[in-house]
Amino acid sequence: MPENAASDTKAVDPAELSRAVTNIAERSHRVVSDFLARQASEAALGGTDPLNIGNAFMDMTARLISTPSKLVEAQLSLWRDYMALWQNTARRLLGEKTAPVVEPEAGDRRFRDEMWSENEVFDFIKQSYLLTARWIQGLVGSVEGLDDKTARKVDFYTRQFVDAMAPSNFVLTNPEVLRATIESGGENLLRGLNNLLEDLERGKGQLSIRMTDLEAFKIGENIAVTPGKVIYQNDLMQLLQYSPTTAKVFERPLLIVPPWINKYYILDLRPKNSFVKWAVDQGHTVFVVSWVNPDERLAAKTFSDYLLEGPLAALDAIEQATGERKANVVGYCLGGTLMAAALAYLAARGEEDRVASATLLTTMTDFREAGELGVFIDEEQLASLEERMARRGYLEGSEMSTTFNMLRANDLIWSFVINNYLLGKDPFPFDLLYWNADATRMPAAMHSFYLRKFYQENKLVEPNAITLADTPIELGRVKTPTYILSTREDHIAPWKSTYATTRLFSGPVRFVLAASGHIAGVVNPPSASKYNHWINTKNPVDPEAWLRGATSKDGSWWEDWQTWVKEHAGAMVPARQPGDGKLKPLEDAPGSYVRVRAA
Repeated sequence: MPENAASDTKAVDPAELSRAVTNIAERSHRVVSDFLARQASEAALGGTDPLNIGNAFMDMTARLISTPSKLVEAQLSLWRDYMALWQNTARRLLGEKTAPVVEPEAGDRRFRDEMWSENEVFDFIKQSYLLTARWIQGLVGSVEGLDDKTARKVDFYTRQFVDAMAPSNFVLTNPEVLRATIESGGENLLRGLNNLLEDLERGKGQLSIRMTDLEAFKIGENIAVTPGKVIYQNDLMQLLQYSPTTAKVFERPLLIVPPWINKYYILDLRPKNSFVKWAVDQGHTVFVVSWVNPDERLAAKTFSDYLLEGPLAALDAIEQATGERKANVVGYCLGGTLMAAALAYLAARGEEDRVASATLLTTMTDFREAGELGVFIDEEQLASLEERMARRGYLEGSEMSTTFNMLRANDLIWSFVINNYLLGKDPFPFDLLYWNADATRMPAAMHSFYLRKFYQENKLVEPNAITLADTPIELGRVKTPTYILSTREDHIAPWKSTYATTRLFSGPVRFVLAASGHIAGVVNPPSASKYNHWINTKNPVDPEAWLRGATSKDGSWWEDWQTWVKEHAGAMVPARQPGDGKLKPLEDAPGSYVRVRAA
């Protein structure tokens, strides 16, 4: 600890402390009472292990103890590592310099405080944890005979346990928290407990970790502010048309279909990082689907409904608004999967001329290798999920958010536990995390179909295995020129899986790989001068072969896309204002659908 820590320590006012503790006790009692009442009012879920974790670990344990020699070998290896750590620590205490036995992986921010390396005790705690974590994960990963899904589940939840037990997550073994506790006289822990109670109150007894200042952003005021109008709406979406910023625009409009699992404004956060504004400034007449935040009234809406009332209804509305039958379309994540299905649907009906080009951003069509999200897809978990959705009529958005956060637990869960609850700090205002907290629900019928037919059964890649609106679809019929953008560190749509679309479509495909992840790799304006991207004019069968033959380009992929899409955008025509055509504005962008927050 710093030498002046004692002089910086704040004296505690006993009366103030007593009032704070009393307030916390009263609120804690209310939170627990509300939570218990809520649990009692809901029907009990079938089974006590809805994630089916127990069976996976029982299978792993049985196979592990059947080969005791491997267990003994692993124990001896851990013992040797600990002996080396003890020796190094002893030598450090005697003043010698020693190389660490184990170091955190590059990018691991849990141990960035200098005390983790400079102080012998904390350095020992850190290395002891890293050795044990490596041993546990190595031992679990070495078990033979598990089927692939069980092995992935065991590995995933082992990492969840290992991450949860990190010394950085506890007061007495985190030097930064200890320092803050001493310097503030424990006020950080009281503030942290208050933050915890606020999160429990907001989540109605469930922990809803606040990742950003939820009061710092207002939709339509300092986020999602690109000017435009709502020109069409139905039960499932509002269609936004944005006001032009150029005198001339491309003949063919641009339709953006975002995922319905989140709000559309990930592509219109703020002017400096808004893809929507940037596309408008490049001369596109931009339309965006803003999905409804559904409740129980839309429980019976199907995937076919999302197709018909989403992109297909949007194309019809765009034709009325602009007179143009053809449009360029962009689909992001699940919106891209829906657009791929829409392209196949249009091809099956002989209407592929509706789309001049398609852009798929971080989009899965072949779900055979679905990444870590596949851990949550098996019959037991789907049955439990469907039972829960049947009670409500929808999947609560916060439940899906928790799933995604678990994929990056150290960044999206434990870092905020430390900041909010142990250090007692308020989270920093961040537009991306505000959007991440603005979750949407999913109708029961649609979401069940999507998870079963796409994730579990992988039917989209099979010709005519999926029927939408009475029409069997086949991706191989899609001849539309397509631009596919994937991101190298994507934990939701792994790039090697998204690459499979290059073999599924029969038309020309340009595949581009961006650095970073599912969001940052996509929302990367050229002005930021961040990250890089790879291009390759050939699409070999093997994605690794594609990468070996690719050329790295500095900066954003946006400008590469603009060069490509211009070839399909037609001539330049006078700019179109919302309302110029047959559809009159209903309200100002961003519209009312996007403002509905999940409870």
